[in-house]
This record gives sequence, structure tokens and C-alpha cells, in this order.
Amino acid sequence: MASPPSAAPADVAARQVPDHDVVPLAPRRSRYAVCLFVINEAERLHRQLAKMQAVEHGLDVVLADGGSTDGSTDPGRLAAAGVRALLVKRGPGRLSAQMRMGLAWCLGEGYEGVVVMDGNDKDDPAALPRFLEQLDAGHDHVQGSRYVPGGRAINTPLSRHLAVTLLHAPAVSLAAGRRYTDTTNGFRGYSRRLLEDPRVAPFREVFTGYELHYYLAIRAARLGFRVTEIPVTRAYPAHGAVPTKIRGFSGNTLILKTLARACLGAFDPPPARAA
Repeated sequence: MASPPSAAPADVAARQVPDHDVVPLAPRRSRYAVCLFVINEAERLHRQLAKMQAVEHGLDVVLADGGSTDGSTDPGRLAAAGVRALLVKRGPGRLSAQMRMGLAWCLGEGYEGVVVMDGNDKDDPAALPRFLEQLDAGHDHVQGSRYVPGGRAINTPLSRHLAVTLLHAPAVSLAAGRRYTDTTNGFRGYSRRLLEDPRVAPFREVFTGYELHYYLAIRAARLGFRVTEIPVTRAYPAHGAVPTKIRGFSGNTLILKTLARACLGAFDPPPARAA
């Protein structure tokens, strides 16, 4: 696919980002950051951070916290685990608000791209170097997938597997005009060019729940940005509760409504006015 036409970066002052606190823990060391989205993940977070320390991934680690109260984001413990900064959201909103906060902070720090992942120990950080390779190769939206060759889906609940493969991925693929296989997987990479393009404009208050993941996958492809999928491993616990913030009939109904709106272009920014 051809590269998209160039566009001036969006005005930083126009970014809508929730109120938040920043706890710096280490200096910047990398061209790229990996941003983890967390809220009350307890020891799942620290198991994941330990796995990340065992991988030579070369990214600065940033935590975007939605307001944890379980003590898991103690700054001293995070610093010992190699975390560069802790961002704590104080304003309203859920995952997409955390994403706006984390991505905007990373851009403000000068990172050329950001890898994002959940902080609940479902994603294998061994894939992080592959994200780095794809961003370095000029890709703008790098989607992690357990359903491409080399990917692994471990203990995925059958209902989730069917929802992704039979509904979610086909719907997003149709709207995007290119095939995606794992569109609920939050393990992704974004280029600075994509995030700063005013035709994308991800830093808007319309993104509060789960909209931003779906929107960026669709918008990036439709605008002609370089999009790719890479293999990742996503593992659910063999026993016990499934780590998720989406629960019950109301939660799943909201996801379906959000998916439909994203596919229909409801989150696209208004067209620029002619001069």
C-alpha cells in the first residue's frame, strides 16, 4: 500500500488528555517506549515486568495507571523493575483515556513510536523486539496477532475465540479495507507519524472506553498508513478468573456498540475546513 500523503503534525496544545500525575523514575534511554495500561493488576503486573526485564527489547517502560488502589504501582517497586515513569490518571474515562494520557506523554518526551500492551500478564514480552523491528522498518500500525503463523493462543476462552474470529476481526477488516486477524488484541505498535497526523487525531475526548484501539486499526489502514500484523503469544490462566475489565451482558453489549460505531466512522475527525 502506498504511503499516505504528508500532513502537518497536530497542534500539541489542542490535544485533549485527562488530568494526571507523572512520577519520573529514570531518564529516557530509547527512541521508543512500551506503555502498559494497568488498574489493580496486583502481582500479574509484577510477573509481567519480571518477564520484560528478561527480554533485551531496548524500549523504555512506561506505566499508564487508571487509578490503582492495590499497591501494585508503588514507585519504589516499579523503579526496581526497570520502569521509566508512572502516569496516574485523575480525570474521567477508562482504557482510551489511559491511552490518550500515555501516548501523549510519550510523544511529549520525544519518542519516535510507542508499543502498547496490557499490564495483566497475558502478553508474552518476547515479541517486543519484533515490534521494534517493524517500527524501524517504517510501519505505522503494528498489530500483534495470535492467529498469524508463529502466533500462539493459549487457553483462550471459546466464546472469545469465536467472537474475535467470526465477528470482531471480520467487521474491523471490512471497515479498514484490509484483513486483520486479531482485532481485540491490545499488543500493538504505533508510529509518531500516525499519532500526530491531524486526520487521525487520537487525542480527543470522544475516546473514553475501548474506542481508540478499534479506531486506530481502521483509520490507519483507510488513510494508507503502513499496517502489518506480527505473531505474538497471548495466554489466559488455565484456572481461575479470566483477567479482564469486560464483564457481563452490559460490558459485552457496550463492546458491540463501540465496534459498530468505529466501523461506521463515528469517531473520524471532522474534515478540515478549506482555507
